[in-house]
Amino acid sequence: MSSETSRTATARIGVTGLAVMGRNLARNLARNGYPVAVHNRSVERMKSLVAEHGDEGTFVPAETLAEFVDALERPRVAIVMVKAGGPTDAVIDELAELLEPGDIVVDCGNAHFADTRRREAALKEKGLHFVGTGVSGGEEGALLGPSIMPGGSKESYARLGPVFESIAAKVDGQTCCVHVGPDGAGHFVKMVHNGIEYADMQLIAEAYDLLRAGLGATPAEIAEIFRGWNEGDLESFLIEITADVLAHTDHRTGKPFVDVVQDQAEQKGTGRWTVQSALDLGVPITGIAEATFARSLSGHADQRAAAAEAFGGEAGAGWVKDSDRDAFIEDVRKALYASKVVAYAQGFDHIRAGSQEYGWDIDLGSTATIWRGGCIIRARFLDRIRESYDANPDLPSLLVAPYFAEAVASGVDSWRRVVVDAVREGVPSPAFSSSLAYYDGLRRNRLPAALIQGLRDNFGAHTYRRVDAEGSFHTLWATPDKAEQAE
Repeated sequence: MSSETSRTATARIGVTGLAVMGRNLARNLARNGYPVAVHNRSVERMKSLVAEHGDEGTFVPAETLAEFVDALERPRVAIVMVKAGGPTDAVIDELAELLEPGDIVVDCGNAHFADTRRREAALKEKGLHFVGTGVSGGEEGALLGPSIMPGGSKESYARLGPVFESIAAKVDGQTCCVHVGPDGAGHFVKMVHNGIEYADMQLIAEAYDLLRAGLGATPAEIAEIFRGWNEGDLESFLIEITADVLAHTDHRTGKPFVDVVQDQAEQKGTGRWTVQSALDLGVPITGIAEATFARSLSGHADQRAAAAEAFGGEAGAGWVKDSDRDAFIEDVRKALYASKVVAYAQGFDHIRAGSQEYGWDIDLGSTATIWRGGCIIRARFLDRIRESYDANPDLPSLLVAPYFAEAVASGVDSWRRVVVDAVREGVPSPAFSSSLAYYDGLRRNRLPAALIQGLRDNFGAHTYRRVDAEGSFHTLWATPDKAEQAE
């Protein structure tokens, strides 16, 4: 199909904002037979898309938003792919003045779900549909088939669904797109997806660090270990590309690529949003939180340099005997898998809590299904997650589902050995350690929180509950007999 440049063409859907993700999403739509109106604030970027990829499908170029809107068939569907925050609001406000009741505005960027809820309510008053949509898979996924997480109304999904489902990734004949729920549900689920992604990457980095320090192995040798792991339960996109990154040699220096990259991880905010939201909802996503804080710590170069000078900067190295090498590698693998299960369990707990708080009625099993392909955290065991929630939609925690309970229980001794080794040798492992502490806290019959409640009542009269009586109580700590009274 050749490029369409005539202003008389009718576009089925439009994309405004043609940076890498928007550009590739527009190409994906065109490749799947949808005439696509394309617009960008910088006209040259729009023209370059049509010039370079016009043979992939029908593109309808628009130099202004007014032309863009005019090119769309009714009810119009306009996808916004611009920077989150103020720029997104500005484009939406301008579009809203040009659109008509019944038209649909779709935000496929990484917006905060609270902004999405606000925008959805505001556009609804104008008779417009607003659909906050999570899109995962990076630039390659946007082009070849991402995981798509639309929110918004059922009416808007009736129009959007067939389009999104046709361009999304497919696994075993199932599309990696489902209507997540109303208003901000799609962006909420994408936010939590990114939080899990933070934890997943931090756990992988800690496993690499332990293997390198404990074995004295080279990045290339560790790459082979990860390749082996990718053939088993840990099979996932992130494990696959970890092997690729570790095996890569820097062309400029001839050194391992990972050794010439600054050890200061950046973040775009979705991990921080996830942790903030979990605190608001009272959900303990400790692994995701520690992964987010680990990135923050890595960026404090001045503090790290001062601490290294004061305390010494080297961790243990080569402490694993040759005879123990295979056992150590297996321990790290099991610790990684168990910690990964905790990260996903915490993420799904977070989604459940958000769904209950905001009335979204999110299907957790379906969420696992749409993450099986296209997205960054796609992994073999997402099928197991779907099966677990299908078997018991009210599962109190993914950790207690039979498959995952057995997997974690079989690896807990290895998990403990790895954390002990890391602590003894001074190798920081915040995600491994916090995940193990979460597991231990979750399974304990009784936690020391009883003492905390006693302390709160002592200094602030915050009251406490008893194990042998209903209601709230307060002890009169200042009286000689410390009498108790019911509240």
